[in-house]
Amino acid sequence: MTANHAQFIEFALNANVLRFGEFKTKAGRMSPYFFNAGLFNTGSLLDQLGAYYAKTLLEAKKAGRIDFDMLFGPAYKGIPLVSTVAMNLARLGCDVPWAFNRKEAKDHGEGGTVIGSPIKGRVVIVDDVISAGTSVRESVSLIRASGATPSGVLIALDRQERGGNAEVLTETSAVQDVEKTFNMPVVSIASLNDLLDFMDGESPAAKAASQYRDAVAAYRTKYGA
Repeated sequence: MTANHAQFIEFALNANVLRFGEFKTKAGRMSPYFFNAGLFNTGSLLDQLGAYYAKTLLEAKKAGRIDFDMLFGPAYKGIPLVSTVAMNLARLGCDVPWAFNRKEAKDHGEGGTVIGSPIKGRVVIVDDVISAGTSVRESVSLIRASGATPSGVLIALDRQERGGNAEVLTETSAVQDVEKTFNMPVVSIASLNDLLDFMDGESPAAKAASQYRDAVAAYRTKYGA
């Protein structure tokens, strides 16, 4: 776990975006933690989130993990995310085009479903998490239909969790499925392993979260990929 991972996790905890307790997932599992990026719901929080995304993406590019010419945010959660990532990248000297889609095609004006820059070149998809991978698959189809190349996915948290439901598990996680199916990397600001490492730390936030470590570790053991 790097300092950036720890800072992001503490940021998410302070914003009440990352919470502990008992939460039922879409897969019907009882999870001891919940991450809701929709609660980054002020201008300041969204801007800080964008800074973490931007730093993570540039570090991945520097390491040779990913390359890109523009950003794409799938409706609806991806729209504010791609906006703040683009602005924060520009502050760091990497000013790139960005676009997003609407769910329904516009039947007046210029029409179409894509808003923003024309989609071209190598495109990074920006989202909060990957659960079933539906949003990524739809984005890949749209990007390819535009004649561009999806070059990776940028998310906030990788749950490192196998697919399926509470009883039947797939062999791999949704993130691993995306990487294998589309032959492109998924880059996350932090992962479940980072969260577990954070809970072993000495900061006040880490110590407060440590009471849930055993439950999170047991969940990782049961469902982890």
